[in-house]
Amino acid sequence: MTGVPATWLVGGRDRDITNGALVGVLNVTPDSFSDGGELEEARTAIEHGLEMIEQGALFVDIGGESTRPGAHPVDEASELRRVMPVVEGLVAEGALVSVDTSKPEVASTAIEGGAAVINDVTGFTDPGMIDAVADSGCGVVVVHMKGTPIDMHLAPSYGDVVAEVEQFLLDRVAELEGAGVARRRMAIDPGIGFGKRAHHSLTLLSHLDRLAGHGLPVMIGTSRKGFLGKLVKGDSREALDRATAVTTALGFAAGARLFRVHDVAKSRDALEIAGAIVASQ
Repeated sequence: MTGVPATWLVGGRDRDITNGALVGVLNVTPDSFSDGGELEEARTAIEHGLEMIEQGALFVDIGGESTRPGAHPVDEASELRRVMPVVEGLVAEGALVSVDTSKPEVASTAIEGGAAVINDVTGFTDPGMIDAVADSGCGVVVVHMKGTPIDMHLAPSYGDVVAEVEQFLLDRVAELEGAGVARRRMAIDPGIGFGKRAHHSLTLLSHLDRLAGHGLPVMIGTSRKGFLGKLVKGDSREALDRATAVTTALGFAAGARLFRVHDVAKSRDALEIAGAIVASQ
């Protein structure tokens, strides 16, 4: 597909994403929407992260602060206490690690501890976050979110959700480039479910080709999102993970190349099938 990059510069190395890449979601929080409290113990979280790598994830994305609708922020010290033992444990095992944070000190500490990617749901709107990643060489994921987790679900509205999300992401990419972050280090994420109604998320998913046309890797994070449960009329993990795998396959066909998922195995199979079909075109 024209314009879709084949590689992403992460940790000083070009990573091949031609056939797509899976990102394992590893929440070390007590209150995340689908798995809160399950992986708070560091050893358990590390083992689960390694299992996702074995199943085919390119890297594991560790979150120490819930971004579910209605979630309240946590202080920096608490987030570091949750995240860093897992970062260091996984890095020691040779795993590629991402940290999902919007706090500059957490980002800097994670990078020092070996994190190869910083994933910011606020799109690096805090200048301190840009400073944290600018000279590091780590990959960065620029995410769109309207509002904050406390209020983003209350009354999100858009005139043209695709155009507004697209413009926000391109503006943030330009800001990062101006600060010295190489474009090859960046990926963009439309923030499915972050300050979006179900129809907003579906519209964005149906226009991924537009985002992919800017020559940046596009990440999507649909995994276990509530709107999928409404579509399949079931909110069990099994149902949500099957639905997520469908979005992985369709997302790849539309030009997305990075997929943030809880169930790596199901989306791995979907990605392999989608990749084979796209390659035969």
